[in-house]
Amino acid sequence: MAKYDLVIIGSGPGGYVAAIRAGQLGLKTVVVEKDAPLGGTCLLIGCIPTKVLLHHAEIYEQFKRAEEFGFEAKDVKVNWPAILARKDKIITKHSKGIEFLFKKNKVERLQGFGRFAGPGRVSVEKDGKSAEIEAANILLATGSDARSLPSVEIDGKIVLTNREILSLPAIPKSMVVVGSGAVGSEFASIYNSFGTQITLLEMLPRIVPLEDEEVSAELAKAFKKRGIQVETGANVSAVKKDAKGATVTYTDKDGKNQSVAAEKILMAVGRRPVTEGINLEKTRARVERGFLHVNEHMETAEPHLFAIGDIVAGMPQLAHAASMEGIVAVTHMAGKPTQPVNRARIPNCTYCEPQIGSVGLTERAARDDGFKVKVGKFPFLGNSKATILGAHEGFVKVVAEEQYGEILGVHIIGPLATEIIAEAVTALQLEATVDDMMAMIHAHPTVWEALADGFNAVRGLTINA
Repeated sequence: MAKYDLVIIGSGPGGYVAAIRAGQLGLKTVVVEKDAPLGGTCLLIGCIPTKVLLHHAEIYEQFKRAEEFGFEAKDVKVNWPAILARKDKIITKHSKGIEFLFKKNKVERLQGFGRFAGPGRVSVEKDGKSAEIEAANILLATGSDARSLPSVEIDGKIVLTNREILSLPAIPKSMVVVGSGAVGSEFASIYNSFGTQITLLEMLPRIVPLEDEEVSAELAKAFKKRGIQVETGANVSAVKKDAKGATVTYTDKDGKNQSVAAEKILMAVGRRPVTEGINLEKTRARVERGFLHVNEHMETAEPHLFAIGDIVAGMPQLAHAASMEGIVAVTHMAGKPTQPVNRARIPNCTYCEPQIGSVGLTERAARDDGFKVKVGKFPFLGNSKATILGAHEGFVKVVAEEQYGEILGVHIIGPLATEIIAEAVTALQLEATVDDMMAMIHAHPTVWEALADGFNAVRGLTINA
Protein backbone atom coordinates (compact mmCIF):
# COMPACT_ATOMS: atom_id res chain seq x y z
CA MET A 1 0.00 0.00 0.00
CA ALA A 2 1.41 3.40 -1.04
CA LYS A 3 1.88 5.83 1.86
CA TYR A 4 1.71 9.64 1.77
CA ASP A 5 1.62 12.61 4.09
CA LEU A 6 -1.47 13.86 2.26
CA VAL A 7 -4.10 12.55 -0.13
CA ILE A 8 -6.26 15.19 -1.82
CA ILE A 9 -9.50 14.17 -3.54
CA GLY A 10 -10.24 16.70 -6.28
CA SER A 11 -8.03 18.89 -8.49
CA GLY A 12 -10.04 22.11 -8.69
CA PRO A 13 -8.74 25.48 -7.46
CA GLY A 14 -8.94 24.20 -3.89
CA GLY A 15 -7.31 20.84 -4.48
CA TYR A 16 -4.54 21.80 -6.90
CA VAL A 17 -3.50 24.90 -4.93
CA ALA A 18 -3.43 22.86 -1.72
CA ALA A 19 -1.33 20.21 -3.45
CA ILE A 20 1.23 22.69 -4.74
CA ARG A 21 1.57 24.36 -1.34
CA ALA A 22 1.86 20.96 0.33
CA GLY A 23 4.67 20.08 -2.05
CA GLN A 24 6.40 23.37 -1.31
CA LEU A 25 6.18 22.58 2.41
CA GLY A 26 7.75 19.17 1.93
CA LEU A 27 4.66 16.98 2.31
CA LYS A 28 4.56 13.86 0.18
CA THR A 29 1.31 14.47 -1.67
CA VAL A 30 -0.94 12.68 -4.16
CA VAL A 31 -4.05 14.10 -5.84
CA VAL A 32 -6.90 11.77 -6.77
CA GLU A 33 -8.99 13.12 -9.66
CA LYS A 34 -11.79 11.25 -11.47
CA ASP A 35 -11.45 13.24 -14.71
CA ALA A 36 -8.55 12.97 -17.14
CA PRO A 37 -7.76 16.72 -17.26
CA LEU A 38 -6.79 18.55 -14.08
CA GLY A 39 -8.48 21.76 -12.96
CA GLY A 40 -11.94 20.84 -11.76
CA THR A 41 -15.16 22.73 -12.45
CA CYS A 42 -13.58 26.20 -12.30
CA LEU A 43 -11.05 25.62 -15.04
CA LEU A 44 -12.87 23.09 -17.19
CA ILE A 45 -16.55 24.16 -17.12
CA GLY A 46 -16.78 27.17 -14.81
CA CYS A 47 -14.90 30.35 -14.05
CA ILE A 48 -12.28 30.28 -16.80
CA PRO A 49 -14.33 29.34 -19.88
CA THR A 50 -17.11 31.68 -18.76
CA LYS A 51 -14.68 34.58 -18.49
CA VAL A 52 -13.29 33.75 -21.93
CA LEU A 53 -16.78 34.16 -23.39
CA LEU A 54 -17.33 37.34 -21.37
CA HIS A 55 -14.11 38.82 -22.77
CA HIS A 56 -15.17 38.00 -26.34
CA ALA A 57 -18.57 39.53 -25.65
CA GLU A 58 -16.87 42.71 -24.42
CA ILE A 59 -14.73 42.88 -27.58
CA TYR A 60 -17.85 42.46 -29.72
CA GLU A 61 -19.58 45.27 -27.83
CA GLN A 62 -16.61 47.50 -28.63
CA PHE A 63 -16.95 46.66 -32.32
CA LYS A 64 -20.60 47.68 -32.17
CA ARG A 65 -19.48 51.10 -30.88
CA ALA A 66 -16.64 51.48 -33.37
CA GLU A 67 -17.99 54.72 -34.86
CA GLU A 68 -18.13 56.34 -31.41
CA PHE A 69 -14.40 55.65 -31.03
CA GLY A 70 -13.48 56.87 -34.51
CA PHE A 71 -13.33 53.60 -36.42
CA GLU A 72 -15.18 52.20 -39.40
CA ALA A 73 -15.85 48.54 -38.77
CA LYS A 74 -18.85 47.47 -40.79
CA ASP A 75 -20.33 44.00 -41.11
CA VAL A 76 -18.38 42.56 -38.18
CA LYS A 77 -19.50 38.96 -37.81
CA VAL A 78 -19.28 36.57 -34.89
CA ASN A 79 -17.28 33.41 -35.67
CA TRP A 80 -18.78 31.28 -32.92
CA PRO A 81 -16.76 28.10 -33.66
CA ALA A 82 -13.53 30.15 -33.47
CA ILE A 83 -14.58 31.62 -30.13
CA LEU A 84 -15.30 28.15 -28.73
CA ALA A 85 -11.98 26.87 -30.11
CA ARG A 86 -10.08 29.66 -28.34
CA LYS A 87 -11.96 28.88 -25.12
CA ASP A 88 -10.93 25.23 -25.35
CA LYS A 89 -7.34 26.16 -26.15
CA ILE A 90 -7.12 28.33 -23.02
CA ILE A 91 -8.60 25.55 -20.87
CA THR A 92 -6.12 23.00 -22.22
CA LYS A 93 -3.17 25.34 -21.73
CA HIS A 94 -3.94 25.93 -18.08
CA SER A 95 -4.81 22.31 -17.36
CA LYS A 96 -1.40 21.34 -18.76
CA GLY A 97 0.04 24.11 -16.60
CA ILE A 98 -1.29 22.38 -13.48
CA GLU A 99 0.36 19.13 -14.62
CA PHE A 100 3.67 21.00 -14.94
CA LEU A 101 3.28 22.57 -11.48
CA PHE A 102 2.55 19.15 -9.97
CA LYS A 103 5.78 17.77 -11.44
CA LYS A 104 7.71 20.85 -10.35
CA ASN A 105 6.52 20.44 -6.75
CA LYS A 106 6.75 16.61 -6.70
CA VAL A 107 2.98 16.13 -6.42
CA GLU A 108 1.74 12.78 -7.70
CA ARG A 109 -1.56 12.27 -9.47
CA LEU A 110 -3.92 9.26 -9.61
CA GLN A 111 -6.91 9.16 -11.91
CA GLY A 112 -10.01 7.57 -10.46
CA PHE A 113 -12.91 8.08 -8.08
CA GLY A 114 -11.60 8.59 -4.55
CA ARG A 115 -13.52 7.82 -1.37
CA PHE A 116 -12.81 7.56 2.35
CA ALA A 117 -11.87 3.97 3.24
CA GLY A 118 -11.18 4.39 6.94
CA PRO A 119 -8.84 6.49 9.11
CA GLY A 120 -5.84 7.43 7.00
CA ARG A 121 -7.00 5.42 3.98
CA VAL A 122 -8.47 6.32 0.58
CA SER A 123 -9.70 3.89 -2.04
CA VAL A 124 -9.35 4.82 -5.71
CA GLU A 125 -11.63 3.17 -8.26
CA LYS A 126 -11.07 3.23 -12.02
CA ASP A 127 -12.43 0.98 -14.76
CA GLY A 128 -13.90 -1.40 -12.21
CA LYS A 129 -10.60 -1.86 -10.39
CA SER A 130 -9.87 -0.53 -6.91
CA ALA A 131 -6.63 0.35 -5.15
CA GLU A 132 -6.01 1.71 -1.67
CA ILE A 133 -3.55 4.35 -0.52
CA GLU A 134 -2.58 5.43 2.96
CA ALA A 135 -1.94 8.96 4.23
CA ALA A 136 -1.43 10.82 7.46
CA ASN A 137 -4.02 13.37 6.27
CA ILE A 138 -6.93 13.35 3.81
CA LEU A 139 -8.23 16.53 2.19
CA LEU A 140 -11.63 16.54 0.48
CA ALA A 141 -11.89 19.07 -2.36
CA THR A 142 -14.68 17.48 -4.38
CA GLY A 143 -16.42 20.72 -5.37
CA SER A 144 -20.02 21.26 -6.45
CA ASP A 145 -22.45 20.65 -9.27
CA ALA A 146 -25.36 22.63 -10.67
CA ARG A 147 -28.72 22.40 -8.94
CA SER A 148 -32.09 22.46 -10.63
CA LEU A 149 -35.63 22.96 -9.39
CA PRO A 150 -37.60 19.88 -8.29
CA SER A 151 -40.00 20.31 -11.20
CA VAL A 152 -37.34 20.89 -13.86
CA GLU A 153 -35.31 18.14 -15.51
CA ILE A 154 -31.95 18.99 -17.07
CA ASP A 155 -31.59 17.35 -20.49
CA GLY A 156 -28.39 19.10 -21.60
CA LYS A 157 -29.92 20.05 -24.95
CA ILE A 158 -32.80 22.45 -24.28
CA VAL A 159 -32.64 22.78 -20.49
CA LEU A 160 -29.03 23.52 -19.64
CA THR A 161 -26.56 24.07 -16.82
CA ASN A 162 -23.29 26.00 -16.81
CA ARG A 163 -21.67 22.88 -18.30
CA GLU A 164 -23.68 22.57 -21.53
CA ILE A 165 -24.15 26.26 -22.20
CA LEU A 166 -20.40 26.66 -22.67
CA SER A 167 -20.41 24.49 -25.78
CA LEU A 168 -23.60 25.35 -27.66
CA PRO A 169 -23.03 24.70 -31.38
CA ALA A 170 -24.74 27.96 -32.30
CA ILE A 171 -25.88 31.17 -30.62
CA PRO A 172 -29.58 30.78 -29.76
CA LYS A 173 -32.10 33.42 -30.78
CA SER A 174 -33.74 33.37 -27.34
CA MET A 175 -32.98 32.13 -23.85
CA VAL A 176 -34.62 32.13 -20.43
CA VAL A 177 -32.15 32.31 -17.55
CA VAL A 178 -33.56 31.07 -14.24
CA GLY A 179 -31.56 32.60 -11.39
CA SER A 180 -29.67 35.89 -11.28
CA GLY A 181 -26.64 35.14 -9.15
CA ALA A 182 -23.17 35.33 -10.67
CA VAL A 183 -23.73 32.43 -13.08
CA GLY A 184 -27.11 33.60 -14.32
CA SER A 185 -26.13 37.25 -14.64
CA GLU A 186 -22.89 36.45 -16.46
CA PHE A 187 -24.50 34.19 -19.05
CA ALA A 188 -27.38 36.63 -19.51
CA SER A 189 -24.77 39.30 -20.23
CA ILE A 190 -22.74 37.09 -22.61
CA TYR A 191 -25.58 35.93 -24.80
CA ASN A 192 -27.30 39.31 -24.83
CA SER A 193 -24.10 40.77 -26.31
CA PHE A 194 -24.16 38.13 -29.05
CA GLY A 195 -27.77 38.94 -29.96
CA THR A 196 -29.82 36.45 -27.95
CA GLN A 197 -33.11 37.74 -26.54
CA ILE A 198 -32.75 37.15 -22.80
CA THR A 199 -35.42 36.83 -20.13
CA LEU A 200 -33.91 36.73 -16.63
CA LEU A 201 -36.15 35.24 -13.92
CA GLU A 202 -35.28 35.67 -10.26
CA MET A 203 -37.38 34.28 -7.41
CA LEU A 204 -36.18 36.87 -4.88
CA PRO A 205 -37.19 40.56 -4.92
CA ARG A 206 -33.96 41.68 -6.63
CA ILE A 207 -31.27 40.35 -8.94
CA VAL A 208 -27.75 39.52 -7.67
CA PRO A 209 -29.44 39.20 -4.27
CA LEU A 210 -26.21 38.73 -2.29
CA GLU A 211 -24.98 42.18 -3.31
CA ASP A 212 -25.80 45.56 -1.80
CA GLU A 213 -29.36 46.66 -2.64
CA GLU A 214 -28.21 49.71 -4.59
CA VAL A 215 -25.88 47.54 -6.68
CA SER A 216 -28.79 45.22 -7.48
CA ALA A 217 -30.92 48.16 -8.58
CA GLU A 218 -28.12 49.57 -10.75
CA LEU A 219 -27.53 46.23 -12.49
CA ALA A 220 -31.25 45.78 -13.13
CA LYS A 221 -31.34 49.25 -14.71
CA ALA A 222 -28.29 48.48 -16.87
CA PHE A 223 -29.68 45.11 -17.98
CA LYS A 224 -33.02 46.62 -18.95
CA LYS A 225 -31.19 49.32 -20.92
CA ARG A 226 -29.42 46.54 -22.82
CA GLY A 227 -32.74 44.91 -23.67
CA ILE A 228 -32.65 42.10 -21.11
CA GLN A 229 -36.09 41.43 -19.69
CA VAL A 230 -35.71 41.21 -15.92
CA GLU A 231 -38.46 39.63 -13.83
CA THR A 232 -38.01 39.51 -10.04
CA GLY A 233 -40.32 37.72 -7.63
CA ALA A 234 -40.70 35.09 -10.35
CA ASN A 235 -41.41 31.61 -8.98
CA VAL A 236 -40.87 29.02 -11.74
CA SER A 237 -43.33 26.13 -11.60
CA ALA A 238 -42.62 24.21 -14.81
CA VAL A 239 -40.52 23.96 -17.96
CA LYS A 240 -42.26 22.22 -20.86
CA LYS A 241 -40.21 21.30 -23.92
CA ASP A 242 -41.59 21.49 -27.45
CA ALA A 243 -40.38 21.42 -31.06
CA LYS A 244 -39.08 24.99 -30.89
CA GLY A 245 -37.44 24.83 -27.46
CA ALA A 246 -39.33 25.16 -24.19
CA THR A 247 -41.87 27.25 -22.33
CA VAL A 248 -41.24 28.36 -18.77
CA THR A 249 -44.29 28.85 -16.56
CA TYR A 250 -43.94 31.04 -13.49
CA THR A 251 -45.85 33.10 -10.97
CA ASP A 252 -44.91 36.78 -11.07
CA LYS A 253 -44.45 39.14 -8.11
CA ASP A 254 -48.18 39.96 -8.21
CA GLY A 255 -49.16 36.31 -7.97
CA LYS A 256 -50.27 36.06 -11.61
CA ASN A 257 -49.41 33.09 -13.80
CA GLN A 258 -47.05 33.94 -16.67
CA SER A 259 -45.16 32.05 -19.34
CA VAL A 260 -42.25 32.74 -21.68
CA ALA A 261 -40.95 30.62 -24.55
CA ALA A 262 -37.33 30.33 -25.69
CA GLU A 263 -34.94 28.12 -27.64
CA LYS A 264 -32.80 27.41 -24.58
CA ILE A 265 -33.36 27.45 -20.82
CA LEU A 266 -30.43 27.95 -18.44
CA MET A 267 -30.92 26.75 -14.88
CA ALA A 268 -28.71 28.89 -12.64
CA VAL A 269 -30.36 28.38 -9.26
CA GLY A 270 -27.30 27.49 -7.22
CA ARG A 271 -24.90 24.60 -6.70
CA ARG A 272 -24.97 21.46 -4.58
CA PRO A 273 -21.93 19.96 -2.82
CA VAL A 274 -20.49 16.82 -4.42
CA THR A 275 -20.15 14.63 -1.34
CA GLU A 276 -22.31 11.63 -2.21
CA GLY A 277 -20.63 8.27 -2.53
CA ILE A 278 -17.40 9.15 -0.72
CA ASN A 279 -18.34 7.30 2.50
CA LEU A 280 -18.79 10.29 4.79
CA GLU A 281 -21.25 8.17 6.78
CA LYS A 282 -18.25 6.12 7.89
CA THR A 283 -16.61 9.17 9.47
CA ARG A 284 -17.29 11.33 12.50
CA ALA A 285 -17.55 14.41 10.26
CA ARG A 286 -20.61 16.55 10.81
CA VAL A 287 -22.51 16.72 7.52
CA GLU A 288 -25.50 18.99 6.91
CA ARG A 289 -27.35 18.80 3.56
CA GLY A 290 -24.14 17.49 2.00
CA PHE A 291 -21.94 20.26 3.43
CA LEU A 292 -19.19 19.50 5.94
CA HIS A 293 -18.58 21.51 9.08
CA VAL A 294 -14.92 22.32 9.77
CA ASN A 295 -12.83 24.18 12.34
CA GLU A 296 -10.51 27.14 11.68
CA HIS A 297 -7.91 24.77 10.20
CA MET A 298 -10.52 23.28 7.81
CA GLU A 299 -10.49 20.01 9.77
CA THR A 300 -13.68 18.00 10.25
CA ALA A 301 -14.70 16.18 13.43
CA GLU A 302 -12.95 13.12 11.96
CA PRO A 303 -9.28 13.56 12.96
CA HIS A 304 -6.96 14.25 10.02
CA LEU A 305 -9.90 14.54 7.59
CA PHE A 306 -10.06 18.04 6.11
CA ALA A 307 -12.51 19.68 3.72
CA ILE A 308 -12.27 22.82 1.59
CA GLY A 309 -14.14 24.68 -1.12
CA ASP A 310 -17.75 24.33 -2.21
CA ILE A 311 -18.44 21.43 0.18
CA VAL A 312 -17.75 23.47 3.34
CA ALA A 313 -20.74 24.67 5.36
CA GLY A 314 -21.10 28.40 5.85
CA MET A 315 -18.50 29.49 3.30
CA PRO A 316 -19.06 31.05 -0.13
CA GLN A 317 -18.72 28.75 -3.14
CA LEU A 318 -15.90 30.72 -4.74
CA ALA A 319 -12.70 29.46 -6.34
CA HIS A 320 -10.46 31.94 -4.56
CA ALA A 321 -12.00 31.03 -1.20
CA ALA A 322 -11.29 27.35 -1.87
CA SER A 323 -7.68 28.12 -2.76
CA MET A 324 -7.02 29.97 0.48
CA GLU A 325 -8.83 27.32 2.51
CA GLY A 326 -6.53 24.72 0.94
CA ILE A 327 -3.45 26.76 1.84
CA VAL A 328 -4.67 27.13 5.44
CA ALA A 329 -5.33 23.37 5.74
CA VAL A 330 -1.99 22.11 4.40
CA THR A 331 0.01 24.77 6.22
CA HIS A 332 -1.56 23.55 9.46
CA MET A 333 -0.75 19.94 8.50
CA ALA A 334 2.87 20.94 8.01
CA GLY A 335 2.98 22.37 11.53
CA LYS A 336 3.29 25.98 10.41
CA PRO A 337 1.28 28.92 11.80
CA THR A 338 -1.75 29.98 9.75
CA GLN A 339 -4.35 32.73 9.65
CA PRO A 340 -7.91 31.34 9.52
CA VAL A 341 -10.02 32.34 6.53
CA ASN A 342 -12.14 35.36 7.41
CA ARG A 343 -15.43 35.13 5.54
CA ALA A 344 -15.92 38.89 5.72
CA ARG A 345 -12.67 39.43 3.80
CA ILE A 346 -13.56 37.25 0.81
CA PRO A 347 -14.36 39.36 -2.27
CA ASN A 348 -17.31 38.65 -4.55
CA CYS A 349 -16.87 39.30 -8.27
CA THR A 350 -19.49 39.12 -11.01
CA TYR A 351 -18.09 39.61 -14.50
CA CYS A 352 -21.22 40.69 -16.36
CA GLU A 353 -21.47 44.10 -17.99
CA PRO A 354 -21.31 46.26 -15.93
CA GLN A 355 -19.00 44.35 -13.61
CA ILE A 356 -19.57 43.98 -9.87
CA GLY A 357 -16.91 43.72 -7.17
CA SER A 358 -17.66 43.74 -3.44
CA VAL A 359 -16.17 42.87 -0.09
CA GLY A 360 -17.38 43.13 3.49
CA LEU A 361 -20.79 44.14 4.80
CA THR A 362 -23.58 45.63 2.74
CA GLU A 363 -25.19 48.77 4.10
CA ARG A 364 -28.22 46.82 5.34
CA ALA A 365 -26.08 44.11 6.97
CA ALA A 366 -23.93 46.72 8.72
CA ARG A 367 -27.01 48.45 10.14
CA ASP A 368 -28.53 45.10 11.15
CA ASP A 369 -25.28 44.32 13.00
CA GLY A 370 -25.77 47.47 15.08
CA PHE A 371 -23.19 49.76 13.49
CA LYS A 372 -23.78 53.47 13.18
CA VAL A 373 -23.15 53.70 9.48
CA LYS A 374 -21.82 56.45 7.25
CA VAL A 375 -21.98 55.83 3.50
CA GLY A 376 -19.94 57.42 0.74
CA LYS A 377 -20.86 57.08 -2.95
CA PHE A 378 -19.12 58.21 -6.09
CA PRO A 379 -20.49 57.73 -9.62
CA PHE A 380 -18.19 56.70 -12.47
CA LEU A 381 -19.75 59.59 -14.37
CA GLY A 382 -17.17 61.79 -12.59
CA ASN A 383 -14.17 59.61 -13.43
CA SER A 384 -12.12 60.74 -16.43
CA LYS A 385 -10.74 57.28 -17.30
CA ALA A 386 -14.30 55.95 -17.36
CA THR A 387 -15.07 58.71 -19.87
CA ILE A 388 -12.13 57.60 -22.01
CA LEU A 389 -13.42 54.01 -21.88
CA GLY A 390 -16.95 55.12 -22.64
CA ALA A 391 -18.14 53.29 -19.54
CA HIS A 392 -20.01 55.62 -17.21
CA GLU A 393 -22.52 53.28 -15.63
CA GLY A 394 -22.25 52.48 -11.94
CA PHE A 395 -20.63 53.76 -8.80
CA VAL A 396 -18.37 53.06 -5.84
CA LYS A 397 -20.10 52.71 -2.48
CA VAL A 398 -18.18 52.69 0.79
CA VAL A 399 -19.88 51.56 3.99
CA ALA A 400 -18.05 52.80 7.09
CA GLU A 401 -18.50 53.06 10.83
CA GLU A 402 -19.53 56.64 11.53
CA GLN A 403 -17.29 57.70 14.45
CA TYR A 404 -13.90 56.16 13.69
CA GLY A 405 -14.20 55.57 9.97
CA GLU A 406 -13.66 51.79 10.12
CA ILE A 407 -14.29 50.40 6.64
CA LEU A 408 -17.07 47.81 6.89
CA GLY A 409 -17.66 47.12 3.20
CA VAL A 410 -17.00 48.37 -0.31
CA HIS A 411 -19.36 47.76 -3.23
CA ILE A 412 -18.52 48.62 -6.82
CA ILE A 413 -20.53 48.32 -10.01
CA GLY A 414 -18.94 49.66 -13.17
CA PRO A 415 -15.84 49.43 -15.36
CA LEU A 416 -13.11 47.05 -14.13
CA ALA A 417 -14.93 46.60 -10.82
CA THR A 418 -13.56 43.05 -10.46
CA GLU A 419 -10.02 44.42 -10.63
CA ILE A 420 -10.24 47.60 -8.56
CA ILE A 421 -12.01 45.80 -5.69
CA ALA A 422 -8.49 44.55 -4.82
CA GLU A 423 -7.66 47.79 -3.00
CA ALA A 424 -10.76 47.48 -0.87
CA VAL A 425 -9.89 43.87 0.04
CA THR A 426 -6.44 45.03 1.11
CA ALA A 427 -7.93 47.86 3.15
CA LEU A 428 -10.25 45.53 5.05
CA GLN A 429 -7.55 42.88 5.52
CA LEU A 430 -5.21 45.47 7.07
CA GLU A 431 -8.07 47.10 9.03
CA ALA A 432 -7.54 50.48 7.40
CA THR A 433 -9.88 53.38 8.09
CA VAL A 434 -11.51 55.74 5.63
CA ASP A 435 -8.96 58.37 6.68
CA ASP A 436 -6.07 56.01 5.93
CA MET A 437 -7.39 55.48 2.42
CA MET A 438 -8.07 59.18 1.89
CA ALA A 439 -4.37 59.79 2.53
CA MET A 440 -3.36 57.22 -0.10
CA ILE A 441 -2.27 58.65 -3.47
CA HIS A 442 -4.20 57.15 -6.37
CA ALA A 443 -2.74 57.35 -9.88
CA HIS A 444 -4.50 59.61 -12.39
CA PRO A 445 -6.18 59.00 -14.75
CA THR A 446 -7.34 55.54 -13.68
CA VAL A 447 -10.67 53.89 -13.04
CA TRP A 448 -9.07 52.84 -9.75
CA GLU A 449 -9.00 56.42 -8.43
CA ALA A 450 -12.81 56.31 -8.20
CA LEU A 451 -12.15 54.48 -4.93
CA ALA A 452 -10.38 57.57 -3.59
CA ASP A 453 -13.48 59.62 -4.31
CA GLY A 454 -15.60 56.94 -2.66
CA PHE A 455 -13.57 57.06 0.55
CA ASN A 456 -13.58 60.86 0.51
CA ALA A 457 -17.35 60.81 0.05
CA VAL A 458 -17.77 59.22 3.49
CA ARG A 459 -16.37 62.45 4.96
CA GLY A 460 -18.28 64.65 2.51
CA LEU A 461 -15.03 65.69 0.82
CA THR A 462 -15.36 64.23 -2.68
CA ILE A 463 -13.38 66.19 -5.26
CA ASN A 464 -14.89 65.04 -8.55
CA ALA A 465 -18.60 65.01 -7.80
